[in-house]
Formats: sequence, structure tokens, C-alpha cells
Amino acid sequence: MDIGRGTGKRPGRSTLLLAGALVLLGGLFAWNAVNQWQAERTAGQLQLARDAVVTGTADAVRAHQQEMARQLELPAVKAAAAAGDMTAFELAFRDGMRDVEDVKIYPARLGDAYADPAAFGWSRLALLEQAVLDGQAAVRVVKDAGAPRLGVAAPIQFGEQPSLVYIRLQLPRLTAALDGAVVPEAAYLGLRQGGYTVVEQGQRALGSGGEAMARAVPDTGLRVVAALPEVSAAPLGLGALSCAVVALLLFLVAVLALLGPSRLPVAAAVKRRRKPAEPEEQGATLREAMQEHIQAQPEVAAVEAPPPVAVVPAINVAAGMFRAYDIRGVVGRDLNGAVAEMIGQAIGSELIERGLRDIVVGRDGRLSGPELSAGLIEGLRNSGCEVHDIGLAPSPVAYFAAYHLRAGSCVVVTGSHNPPEYNGFKIVLGGETLSGEAITALHTRIAEGRLLQAAVPGSVQQHDVTDAYIQRIAGDVQLERPLKVVADAGNGVAGMIAPALLEAIGAEVIPLYCDVDGEFPNHHPDPSDAHNLEDLVATVKRFGADLGVAFDGDGDRLGVVTAEGRLIHADRLLMLFAADVLMRNPGAQVIYDVKCSGKLSDFVLRNGGSPLMWKTGHSLIKAKMRQTDAELAGEMSGHFFFKERWYGFDDGLYAAARLLEILAQREETMEEVLEEIPDPVSTPEIKVAVEEGTQHALVTLFTAAAQVQDSEFFAARLSTVDGLRADFPDGWGLLRASNTTPALVLRFEGDDQQALDRIRDIFRRQLAQLLPEAADSF
Repeated sequence: MDIGRGTGKRPGRSTLLLAGALVLLGGLFAWNAVNQWQAERTAGQLQLARDAVVTGTADAVRAHQQEMARQLELPAVKAAAAAGDMTAFELAFRDGMRDVEDVKIYPARLGDAYADPAAFGWSRLALLEQAVLDGQAAVRVVKDAGAPRLGVAAPIQFGEQPSLVYIRLQLPRLTAALDGAVVPEAAYLGLRQGGYTVVEQGQRALGSGGEAMARAVPDTGLRVVAALPEVSAAPLGLGALSCAVVALLLFLVAVLALLGPSRLPVAAAVKRRRKPAEPEEQGATLREAMQEHIQAQPEVAAVEAPPPVAVVPAINVAAGMFRAYDIRGVVGRDLNGAVAEMIGQAIGSELIERGLRDIVVGRDGRLSGPELSAGLIEGLRNSGCEVHDIGLAPSPVAYFAAYHLRAGSCVVVTGSHNPPEYNGFKIVLGGETLSGEAITALHTRIAEGRLLQAAVPGSVQQHDVTDAYIQRIAGDVQLERPLKVVADAGNGVAGMIAPALLEAIGAEVIPLYCDVDGEFPNHHPDPSDAHNLEDLVATVKRFGADLGVAFDGDGDRLGVVTAEGRLIHADRLLMLFAADVLMRNPGAQVIYDVKCSGKLSDFVLRNGGSPLMWKTGHSLIKAKMRQTDAELAGEMSGHFFFKERWYGFDDGLYAAARLLEILAQREETMEEVLEEIPDPVSTPEIKVAVEEGTQHALVTLFTAAAQVQDSEFFAARLSTVDGLRADFPDGWGLLRASNTTPALVLRFEGDDQQALDRIRDIFRRQLAQLLPEAADSF
């Protein structure tokens, strides 16, 4: 067969190379399509198996509850219970339920159990407590007779004493659904209670990631966890069908190339435009084609060439400034203009190596801001970056400018809510907020002198995007009725924009400390601390305002007080935002950090959303939002992230506008609206100082001790997303390592004060084994 039959000539060398490259590329896309289809098929099978196990396990729990209730209604059992005859009771009970391993009666007060709970067994104690709390039969996995067993307990009147009956059964009566499940090859499925895996199937190495696809068994402390192996991302982030289409097109182009130039529409058109006397070309080689391209576009090649690497003389840049979420240090001790220049050149080098060049720079109102901003800009220009300087601006306005000016990257010179002597840098490159290793890698780059030096420094342009920011929000958010609001900026940079923004959406604004002053003379700009809101509360009451809003030093966090002067915690505000967003986006993902209320997850579910708990930290939350395509996220610290109708970055100013929009749609006061939002008893964030660098190790040791099967935490569902969070039926507790200071961070919540105190005591006793002196501090 003559594959060059259309022209009478065989394909040239460059054509064969091109066709080969297209076939290889098409094969890559085809492989990715098949791989993704297989992964989607496996995921679908695993989800079906997981949901079947959830249903089967829930049915098994209900069956045991009903069986217990039937046994207790048997005439012989009731007669023995009324007489208080334990021997007769056990014989009668076993007669109708022959596979019972043990039957016991405990006084409802559980005094003996609490006298030595470790010997009695925390898991059995938790089961009995649950039966008392529910007033009906409860089912749990317990450690009894030296091994995991199925325990069932129920309230009973035994003689004249309120009591509890407890029976022990073989575990397969509960795990039959999972034992019989068909788990796809290379997947994982397990049944967990708290931190304990009751039974599992499949690839156990995947078990640590099982919580991502977990589903709770309703009305139990059990959940079914599932995991799949990671699938390599497809080129350009395409899905299976898109990869298949691209592969088919690449194969088709390769075939057309081999059939000859005359078969290619573009080539045929070019040929028709040639002069009649021009001889037909044989085709250039690949090397010749590349040389011709370079010669034809010398100016473009020169512009696009990356700047060379230059080893810059090292200066002392403190490694301790490079933290989990940003770069932060004390001005004069850690930071000055020269250090800022080195940091700018490191950031610029990273940006250039990512194939980017444009970057926005903004700064907050701190006195050191102009010097550090100038040094930063100089370093960015040295690396070859094109700088867009927006000057004095809140962090969210700088984030907005990165979109508005089509730069995609920005650096904000800000100390956020830290004292006046601090300053630092928040960094976004190509839409990614740098955190963790990406932050520390900048210090490594400086220490090793791996800084790019452009032959010609990049340019710098001045911009004012304040009006564009206000117009963008006011064009979307307008209040249905006027609200009077006091805006407290704490002399932070948010004061330059907050009054104008809130007035633009239709509010009557009373500004409080909105003049920018880097000394923060009136109060510290941290709205999460109630002491900093005392003036706001007084002003709201004095002017009869509907509410008060407060911002931190760079405007990315929001605090709120009601007309009565009550501080509204950020997790309750997130519930209010979630209800609003989910009305328009049913099923949307809502992300919250580990410090938020245990009621938040249930609230999101009841409103038709998908809750996801994640690590604390604005950069970590933003990364998770990009990964999951969540519409909304929030942190207990007051960071709120709206992707619905906004850009997904943390913005206290925009969050205030959305809050006013929600309240203006209602006739009730804010206090009345908030009555619909759960308000459990909780503690503020508690910090326990520890030695520098020990906080993460202490949390690891604490977590390991808590995960022992018969520990006091056995009755809780344990999460190790960020530290250790233990969710009990009536509350939760958290211990995590601070990423910004040498401290342990704790927080507790309960349905009532008694539950909160009990959970706090559990954490206190466990921590006392590691830090006896620290346990008394909370």
C-alpha cells in the first residue's frame, strides 16, 4: 500500500516525526481516559458497597434494639425483674435469646463503674451512658472478656431500683453486612467506632484515608469508611470523556499527516495560495523548522528567555519567620528593607520558574509598611517580575486586584492581627495561596542563593482598584431595607474602605476607629477577642444600631455583635451563610475548620449541603476549596470564604456585605434570626504555652494514648485532621498544635455545662500524663 498515494510522494522526515509525536501524545490521553473510566467504575462500585453496608449495619442495630425490647417484655423476664431476682432474670432472658454470652444488671447511677472506669471498661461505660441518655436500647462495640464484642444495654426497673440491663453478643451479629460486602480490588472498606476499626476489607494500607468517603450509620456511633488508591491527574485536568476525544483527534491528525499534505485542509489552502511557478517543497526537517521559527521571531525569543540564576551574597534572614500560613516577624529584629528585598527576589524567582511574571503588591497600615513594600518590590523587579503596586489596601482588595488586573498573583505586606511591631507577607502565586513547605522553600532558596537576576529589572506600575472593588460588590449586593450598622476597623487598613462599601450597598454606617493608624491606639485589631469589641458594643447600643461589625488589621476577618451587644461566634455566622448559599446551591460543599461547632455539620446536612471538616489556616482552607470546588468555607477565627458570587478568598468586608444582605431580607432582628441557629455551650480558644518546637510532638503522643481501645476516648469519634478532635454524643473537645506560637490549642463544646465539663476533664486527665503542670491551666 502506498501511503503517499495522494501526492505521489512518501511523507518527509518531519512529517513522520510529527505523526509519531501525535500518536504518542494521543496514546497518553487514551491511557488517561481508560484509567479514569476504570477509577470512576471502581469508585461507583465502592460507593454502592459502602452504602449497602451503611444500610445493613443500621438494620442490624435496629434489629438488636427491637430484640432487646421484645425480650424485656416477655412475661417471665418481667416477673423476674419486678421481683429483683437476678438468677431468674438471667435464665428467662437467655431462654428466648440463646446466643447471649453474658447478662448483667447495673444500677442506673453507675457508681461502681465510675469508681474505677478503667477497670470497668470505658467502652462499656459509654454504652450504658448512651442507654440512659436515650431512654431506650443502645448498641455499641465494646471491649469485654478481653476482646471486641457487641454490647446492648437498655433501661429497666429491677425490683425497686432504676437499673440497666447489659448483654454481650458475638461481633458478627453486627458486622455481617460488611463481612458479605463485595469490595473492588485495590479499594478499602471498613466499619469504625470512634478511632477503632471494628472490621475491614480490601487494601488495609488505604485505611488511613478512609474518612474522606466515610458515611455515618444513622443514630449510632458507627460509620463506614472507604478509600480508593490515588489516580494520577490527567493532562490539563481533563475528564475521561475529554481525554478520549482529544486522543481521537490526535490520532486522526496523525493519520491525515501520513496521508500527505494535500489531504490536510490547512496545507491545501496554503498550496492554493502559492505562485504557479513556485516549485513544490520536499518539507523541512524538525531541526530546520525549529531554526526557521527562531530566526523568524528573534524578538519574542529574547523576551521569553528566563533570566539567569545568580548566587546572591547571603544576608541573615531568620528561618523562624517562615511559618505555616505566611511570613511574619518583628520589624528591626527579623525584618527590614534589605530582608524584604531578598524575600521579594525569592518570591519572584519562584513566580518566574512557574512561567508567570505579573504580580500585585499591596500593604496594610503599619508604620513599617512603606519600607518593607519598597524592598519587596525591588526584589520582585530584580527577578524580572512586572509589579502592579496598589499601595495601601486591605488583603482582600489585593486578592481582588490579582483577578481584576489579570495578574493571578499577589503579595500583601501585612502583620494581620499581630501587635504593631510585627509585619509580614501573605503570598498568592498563580491563584495558589502559599503555605507549609511552599513557604519554607522560599527561605531555602534564599539560604542557597538560588535567586534569579534579570538582565533588565521588571517594571512597576501604580494602580488604584478601590473603586472597582466597591463597584463589583455593590453591583451584586443591595439591601432590601436599610440597616444601621457600626463598623469598627480598629485603626486597621479596612477602615479606608469599609464605610464606603457598606454605604454603597444601602446601609447607614457609623464608622468607629476607621482612620488608619499603624500604632492601633484604641484597641488591638483582632475581632475574635471579646475585649477588643467593648467599644463596638457600647457604640451599637448608644446609636440604636441593628448590629456592629469589626475587622482585623488587614480586613480579611470579620467579627459581629448584635443590637443587644452579644458577640456572635464565627461558626454560628457560617451556619447563617450556609443556609443562604445552599438555598441556591443544593448539595454544595461547605468547609469548616476543626475548631467549629459540632452542630455545624448537622445544620449543613439539614439544609441540603455537604459538610467537610478541615485543618485550621486560611491558606489550607483555600487550597481545600480549590480541590473540592466548595461554594463556602469558614474558620472559627472569623475568616469566611465565598466562592458563590465571589472569588473564594477570605474577605471580611465582603462577608459583612453578605451578612447585611441576609438580614435585610428578614423582618426580624438579628437576635431573632439567630434563634434558628444552634447555640451550644462552649469555651473560647484556650492556649497552653509549651517549650518552643514541642507542641507537635505533644499532640502526637496525646493522640496515640487517646486511640488506645479502652481509653476514655473510646466512646468518641476521633478525628486527626488537625490535632485530635473527639466528638462525643453530647459534645466535643479539641487539642491541636499552634502553627504560629509555641502553644497547644484547646476548645470544648457541650450540649450543656455538665457535658462540657465532663469532656474537658477527660482531656485534662489525659494531658496531665504528659504535662502535669499544664493540665491545671484549663
